[in-house]
Amino acid sequence: MSADEATRVRQSVSASTSPDVLRMLASDPSVTVRASLALNPALPECVSAILAEDTDARVRAILNRKLSTLTPNLSNDDRQRVQRDAVANLTAMVADAALRVRISLAEAVKDLPDGPRDIVLRLAHDPVVMVCEPVIRFSPMLTDEDLVALIAARPPASTVMAVARRPRIAETVSDAIVDNADVAAIGALLANPTAQIREATLDSLAAQSEERADWQAPLVRRPHLSQRAQRMLSEIVSGHLLETLSARADLDPRIAQSLRSVLKPPRPRATSEIAADETRALMQARVQKLHAAGRVSDETILSALSHNATAEAAAMLAAKAEVPAAVIDRACALRSAKGIVSLAWKAGLKVETAATLQVALAQLPPDKVLRAMANGDFPLSESEMHWHLTFLDLPDRTQQAWTPRRLAPNSPGAAPN
Repeated sequence: MSADEATRVRQSVSASTSPDVLRMLASDPSVTVRASLALNPALPECVSAILAEDTDARVRAILNRKLSTLTPNLSNDDRQRVQRDAVANLTAMVADAALRVRISLAEAVKDLPDGPRDIVLRLAHDPVVMVCEPVIRFSPMLTDEDLVALIAARPPASTVMAVARRPRIAETVSDAIVDNADVAAIGALLANPTAQIREATLDSLAAQSEERADWQAPLVRRPHLSQRAQRMLSEIVSGHLLETLSARADLDPRIAQSLRSVLKPPRPRATSEIAADETRALMQARVQKLHAAGRVSDETILSALSHNATAEAAAMLAAKAEVPAAVIDRACALRSAKGIVSLAWKAGLKVETAATLQVALAQLPPDKVLRAMANGDFPLSESEMHWHLTFLDLPDRTQQAWTPRRLAPNSPGAAPN
């Protein structure tokens, strides 16, 4: 599927597209574009009339299914028959469609609150991650029961990973992910701050994290941890993770006292460090003054980058996007192309500037950079960019290198025998 065709698919299904553009898309040579247009909930009557005469029966079937729900004169039996026939035709279309068609349809239906449910389910079960992931991550039509059934079908690991990253999944879904025993998916589940996980499940994962070091960071940063999980983690983690654990507001006082006796007091700051902090504070104050005067723009950010002033450019991006500097640091530490693109979009910058920032701040190679669509739009949908902004705007998501160590058996933080 070309980028231009994907753009037309998004325009076809969007309720905000102008009637003139919708009328033009009704004659688009791509059947995928026209089928997506038939799904649009804000379709004008003149466009519906064009699609009703479409040469492809599948387009007419989608339109008939939608219109049947709006026609009061049809009996319930007739309405159900029209919907059943339309869904059957469209389901067959998805089953037989080329990969590019399935990708387009997934993009078209992923945000619909009342789309063709059979099609959403089939796309969610698609073995190709580019097809199933958008639907699994964003479709409001998928229920918790659908997600549990999807995992029970033993899909590819990428499918389980997509479920683990879906916002606000229920405890039953989290249990299914853990039972699936995919280490990477469990790590993604722990890193999903909105996922609901049973206390007993978290306790079990905390105990296993001694052997699964990559689970330790997301566990320490989970929004809620039982006292048992806190104690186990205090005996397992080390380095900056131990410091992060000790800083939790909900930490049990007895565990906090034990950690204070283990953690070394901070060393005195060198004069050079103090001077660097003062220089950074002056720079940030200057950037805030420029932003208040409306003088932070694509040009000023690119000018700073051209002079290798990356810290100043990052501060400008934070000011322009109205986010803490730590959010920019997290996106750069994660080398997140989608995170940088989302921040540039929030800042109101050009998509070309977003591409430059991915290289200059996140140090991404050119082949990993997300660039503008053929029509000049940002390469991510608004819902995706909102999700990445929410993900970055969480306490300390950087993952610095550290060396695991166990507390001494007789130390105050050790587990009782």
